[in-house]
Amino acid sequence: MGYSESASFQRRPMQDLSHFPITRKWPAQQPDRLQLYSLPTPNGVKVSIMLEETGLPYEAHLVRFDSNEQLSPEFLSLNPNNKIPAIIDPAGPSGKPLALFESGAILVYLAGKTGQLMPRNDAGRYEALQWLMWQMGGVGPMFGQLGFFHKFAGKDYEDKRPRDRYVAESRRLLGVLNQRLQGRRWIMGDDYSIADIAVFPWVRNLLGYYEAGDLVGIGSFPEITRALTAFVARPAVQRGLNIPRRD
Repeated sequence: MGYSESASFQRRPMQDLSHFPITRKWPAQQPDRLQLYSLPTPNGVKVSIMLEETGLPYEAHLVRFDSNEQLSPEFLSLNPNNKIPAIIDPAGPSGKPLALFESGAILVYLAGKTGQLMPRNDAGRYEALQWLMWQMGGVGPMFGQLGFFHKFAGKDYEDKRPRDRYVAESRRLLGVLNQRLQGRRWIMGDDYSIADIAVFPWVRNLLGYYEAGDLVGIGSFPEITRALTAFVARPAVQRGLNIPRRD
């Protein structure tokens, strides 16, 4: 377990989270803090990075996929889709605890809660949301499939047509992102936002963990490599990429 502290955080009365079954397996040592149940994967670190960027106090719990903890009754009580990340915010709307799953939904919630990392005007907010959904509907699924066929069990398939399909689609998506970044510091322009927090962990994973940079021709996308370098240099990103810590 780990947690982050914000100097500006005002202490609230201690919350009782015992009615959430997940706390039986992952007890809350700091029940007045937001509880994060996650793993340092691209989807998982979206939320830990967001929490580090905003300074919200939280407590992180490692969900071990190697022992199928995501299939435990306790975890399924919070996320019936058995995926990370998931959260419980003891100080949700109207001061009542709120449980959420799906990384994109959590990013939107945290942006609204803190008033950070989301454009304040309606047009900008919807534009940021479209790029968040672009990542969730395209980048995550396509990059993930490429990883399966390039690095994991799928790499042994003699027929390379499935791999090549996901390479082509990943390359197309990278082209969309590279074009968007031309003349912009970040996806939304000068301002860093939840769109960047959603997209760049997946780009980093594609090039690093999946070792697919040459396969997708990353050298053809200089705006992406520029923005990715700036992203991973952020102190909050560096911290968030390692949360929850693996023992």
